[in-house]
Amino acid sequence: MIKLNRLLGLGIIVFSLWGSVRAQVIERARPAEWNDLINGGRFMDLFRPIAPLGALTTNTWGAENVIPRYVDNGIEDAEWSYWGGNALLGDDGQYHLMVCRWREDSVKGHNEWSNSIVVHAVSENSFGPYKVMETIGPGHNPEIFRLKDGRYVVYVIDGRYVAESLEGPWEYGKFEFDQRDRPIIEGLSNLSFAQREDGSYIMVCRGGGIWFSKDGLSPYNQVTEKSVYPPVEGHFEDPVIWRDNIQYHMIVNDWLGRIAYYLRSKDGVNWKIDAGEAYLPGITRYTDGTNEDWFKYERIKVLQDNLGRATQAHFAVIDVLKKDDKGSDNHSSKNITIPLTVGRKIKVLNEAKIKRSTKSIKLRVEAEEGFDPNSDIDINSLRFGASEEVNFGRGSKVKKIKIDGPDLLVTFSGEGNGITEGNFVGKLLGKTNNGKLLFGYARLPGVDYIEPILSALIPEITKDGMLKTEVSNFGQVISKPAKIKIERQENSIWREIASGTVPKLDPFEKFDIKLSTKAGLNLEQEQKIKVSIYSNDFDPVVLIGNMPIDK
Repeated sequence: MIKLNRLLGLGIIVFSLWGSVRAQVIERARPAEWNDLINGGRFMDLFRPIAPLGALTTNTWGAENVIPRYVDNGIEDAEWSYWGGNALLGDDGQYHLMVCRWREDSVKGHNEWSNSIVVHAVSENSFGPYKVMETIGPGHNPEIFRLKDGRYVVYVIDGRYVAESLEGPWEYGKFEFDQRDRPIIEGLSNLSFAQREDGSYIMVCRGGGIWFSKDGLSPYNQVTEKSVYPPVEGHFEDPVIWRDNIQYHMIVNDWLGRIAYYLRSKDGVNWKIDAGEAYLPGITRYTDGTNEDWFKYERIKVLQDNLGRATQAHFAVIDVLKKDDKGSDNHSSKNITIPLTVGRKIKVLNEAKIKRSTKSIKLRVEAEEGFDPNSDIDINSLRFGASEEVNFGRGSKVKKIKIDGPDLLVTFSGEGNGITEGNFVGKLLGKTNNGKLLFGYARLPGVDYIEPILSALIPEITKDGMLKTEVSNFGQVISKPAKIKIERQENSIWREIASGTVPKLDPFEKFDIKLSTKAGLNLEQEQKIKVSIYSNDFDPVVLIGNMPIDK
């Protein structure tokens, strides 16, 4: 993985003329290594040209950079400014978009967003045009998801709506959050959600903190005390998280630098940053050569198929700087859709754990509707291995192939696969016979994908002089007994003051453990404490914080 913290630290202020307005923008310096990424090496390469939707027109609002355009893409009209929102396929076979809007003629212009209203729009085509069917209620930056019991939830900033069906009625309420002795990173807004295999939910907040809920509505519990975003300079917001049948995905946007980053994870807690931009302005292009050069792309959301794979992206876009969108002018915002190249279904057939020294890797490439691996693949273009290798044109090469019914078995030389302990999936990258991008991710043998997630609180002192702390398991499987150690900082040195054993815990089970101290504690002074949980199968889970004063 490229060390982004040393590569993207510098921002250069540049001034670009946009129409008649001089706009200040931060141009982020890119790592030199990014110039060596091949097609398919960055998430941005997945955006495909859009098939024309309706009629191409100039008779609409917008600066010259978005004229002419296909107004049937997503949702827009002259009366309203639209923002945010995502769609899902309903049981009725139609696509349902939850999006917010405010009147375009508002005195505040774009700044009327704080009074936006969420509406429910429907289309027979996932790309649009979407037609508003009902008003849900006040709210901004909506995201819809479906609970395991079939109910629908529409998140909005500082609240949520719940309904038994997409037709409503929608009941407003609020989520509950337990920060669990951890600082809330940049507040609880712009949340994004993904369902785990057992129906529980993971959530990422604006600042990059990770939270878990047992069912999506019960309290969300924070498990990270630091942001999971790339450790680089940036003004981050608008995260989106989703899970497919292989792994978790996340994209987060640096709104000032107008650059987004792509991350992947096997558990939703520990994230791997992929090189290259996730998206940039300029990605709205059509198969007939039409380009729409929207000034800003924000609030990315994805439409998923039955395997959880992202098939298209939804964006909130605006034609000028937000401050230059005034009421009753020629500027506004809308929701647009862009199709994505979908990853192919692939499976590693090796039984032993794959290492750099592995001699050969056998892969099954499965046939799907519209894709025949036995005739559609440029075999010589294929590479497989760690994303850090294949994204730069390296990785293992094909040794032989074999037809297996509708599927294709591909054997790669193990040389150059680059897979280490830090890799939880392998990546296939290449081209189809007509030169189009082909890729896919596969889980690796010997890697556990559903594991316990143990997490502790900062201890407190009981009346009988013991240390008591709460340990929870936010994973989806029962945990094994684990060791817990509590240390106190003394003159920059950590000194152990208590230790013990945490028993097996069911998913979302909590356990209060009381430990005898090995040293006296000053009850009149706040003390810096480190709590570490050790398991034979995992790296230690560490929480550092201040133990409260006994009052």
